[in-house]
Amino acid sequence: MEHVGAARGARWLMGAGLRPTRQRLVLATLLVGDGKDRHVTAESLHAAASAAGEPVSLATVYNTLRAFCEAGLINEISVDGSRSYFDTRLDDHPHFFWEEEGRLVDAPAADLEIARLPQLPEGAELQRVDVVIRLRRG
Repeated sequence: MEHVGAARGARWLMGAGLRPTRQRLVLATLLVGDGKDRHVTAESLHAAASAAGEPVSLATVYNTLRAFCEAGLINEISVDGSRSYFDTRLDDHPHFFWEEEGRLVDAPAADLEIARLPQLPEGAELQRVDVVIRLRRG
C-alpha cells in the first residue's frame, strides 16, 4: 500500500510540474497518498512525517507547503492571524472550524448561498472566497 501512496504522490507532484524530491514525495504521500482530502497545519504534517520515520525539518514542511500552494495543488485557509490550514480539496467549499479542538473540516457546500459580494476595487480580480464558520460546543 505504501508503494501505491508514493506513486499517487509522485503523479500529483509531476502533474503540477514539481520535481519529486525526497522531501516533497514524503509530504505528498502523507497528503494525498490514500486519496482522501486533508486539512493539515505545517506542525501536524511535520508530526506525521516524524511518526512515519521520515526526517523532515519544520522549515522544509513550511517551504514545501508554500510550493504546493503556488503550484495549485493545495489551498491555504487562514483561520486567524497565527494559524493556517492547508486543504487538499480544491473546489469551492466552506469550512467549519471547531475552536476548542483547533480542527478544520469541510462544511456542506450545497447549504451555503452567497447572495452578492462587495464591489471589487478597480483593477482587482476575484481569486476565491473562503468561508470559515467558527463553532463551539454548546
